[in-house]
Amino acid sequence: MPVTPDPRRNRRVALVAAGVAVAMVGLAYASVPLYRAFCQATGFGGTTQRAEQAPAKAGDRTVTVRFDSNVSSNLPWSFAPEQLEQTVKIGDQTMAFFRATNTSSRETTGTAVFNVTPPQVGAYFDKIQCFCFTKQTLKPGETAELPVVYFIDPAIADDPGAKQITGITLSYTFYPADAPEAVSSASESPAPVN
Repeated sequence: MPVTPDPRRNRRVALVAAGVAVAMVGLAYASVPLYRAFCQATGFGGTTQRAEQAPAKAGDRTVTVRFDSNVSSNLPWSFAPEQLEQTVKIGDQTMAFFRATNTSSRETTGTAVFNVTPPQVGAYFDKIQCFCFTKQTLKPGETAELPVVYFIDPAIADDPGAKQITGITLSYTFYPADAPEAVSSASESPAPVN
């Protein structure tokens, strides 16, 4: 005896399948901002935190912050920290400078991404001012001094997985970017250092 298809059941299955497909596309688009928000909230993967100002009081403990710089082979720039490392008191607001130079004969634009290692320090490495994720446009031969203002959160002393860390590496990599959307942060005046 042949089975007669039920049009309502087929319609319901089709609607469920379409709903699942729409949800998967939505999750694909939302995954990057959700992952970024998760990393910024937890410091996962060495993602640093943002802050308006350093704590009012610094501790006595010091940490050595090393600076690393890289440039994509598709961006004709030289890029390096002006200092290889700084010894900083935990909680003290500190400023470091990087220098970028366009080595080509044409105007180029780059954007920097960053990382902090060891990864568990990301939750305690707070940046007040940074050139990362801001498009930097340099004319042929132009050099820009790029500041980063940061502090290490004193709460690091309470984390059993991070309190014994004595060295941190802050690494930036510049990649090519499209034309600038806004004024380069290289031209902004840096925040004062306490």
